[in-house]
Amino acid sequence: MIDTELAEALQYPGAVLLEGPRACGKSATGRHHAASSIQLDTDPGAVTLAALDPARLLVGARPRFIDEWQLAPQVWNSVRAAVDREDDASFILAGSAVPADDATRHSGAGRMLRFKMRPMSLAESGHSAGDVRLSELLATPADPVSGASDLTVPDLAEVLVRGGWPGLQTLPLRQAVNRLRSYLDDTARIDLPRLEDEPRRDPDAVLRLVRALGRSVATEVSIAALARAASAGDERMTDATVQSYLGALSRVFAIEDQPSWGPHLRSRDRVRKAPRRHLIDPSLAAAAVGAGADRLLTDLGYFGQLFESLVVRDLRVYAEPLGGVVRHYRDSAGREVDAIIELPDGSWLAIEIKLAASREDSAAESLLRFVSNLDASRTPPPTAMIIITGGQYAYTRADGIHVVPIGALAQ
Repeated sequence: MIDTELAEALQYPGAVLLEGPRACGKSATGRHHAASSIQLDTDPGAVTLAALDPARLLVGARPRFIDEWQLAPQVWNSVRAAVDREDDASFILAGSAVPADDATRHSGAGRMLRFKMRPMSLAESGHSAGDVRLSELLATPADPVSGASDLTVPDLAEVLVRGGWPGLQTLPLRQAVNRLRSYLDDTARIDLPRLEDEPRRDPDAVLRLVRALGRSVATEVSIAALARAASAGDERMTDATVQSYLGALSRVFAIEDQPSWGPHLRSRDRVRKAPRRHLIDPSLAAAAVGAGADRLLTDLGYFGQLFESLVVRDLRVYAEPLGGVVRHYRDSAGREVDAIIELPDGSWLAIEIKLAASREDSAAESLLRFVSNLDASRTPPPTAMIIITGGQYAYTRADGIHVVPIGALAQ
């Protein structure tokens, strides 16, 4: 999905930044759109050169692709200067970590266009029929939906465990799972230590925290609860350590919280502000806790958590090109909505996520109860209300709520 946006951006002078986790496809995307490239993580000589003369790394046919640029942060200012100086400057930078803030590094405002890449959605990996499009729900919310998903529940379990990683799609499932476990180990032992200006972190403690996040995926688990779950024996992890580790995991794009949404209410109930916790792909949560596809079919509660995280991942992929942000809602009276997509013009969608299509009625009741409690004079009604399920058919109910299988959804 990012290819069209990137191609359009490269028609004009400037630079684009591709950010996202390792192995999500940034390098392949950058090379596809570039006329020349350099890869800093496999060329130590280039990193040395960057410390001496970073402008030399910019020499080459344009667009020039610089992969893993954060290993030589000096490149940032050199790219900015080239964009200021050259009428036809065209660069693509890609990074799988966010460098520490540096007062000498210009923000890039007005010169650098940022794109966030994530593991593939089901539409991108070919697992969604794409009969129902999020953009159409926003543009013509009154039109009924129709379509079908080819994914069975066992299919969904395998899709969840494999994840949206381009390089794992054709591997046997067991091999894909083994590589995801190695991915987590590399994150703790290689990626985090590469972050400059950061304190040393215990890799084993990081992995315990990742397992705690994996068990609590798609919930509003607190910092204190994570600290308790990640402690080992007499070695108690402090809240401050958890905060520090979460910040580092966010900087290497291993996790991505789902923020809360705060509309105006008719009642005096308070909106909860805690985020919901997600790893960047639900497959990492499954790998962290050792949950294979067979186990998910016997543990439907955890399957439901992972399914919700999968849907949130896909909603982020589909909504971001539209300028949308995926949030969630919970208030002190217990009303909650699994996903709110908020657009820049103030319009929004309310979405409930249910693995079992049989829970459609309770999900619809929850959405209607939530909307009835909004202060209509200050918060407009949703453009559409949607129930995303692991079922087969897409349709619009008599109350106007759309029921959409995740295997039928696309941008």
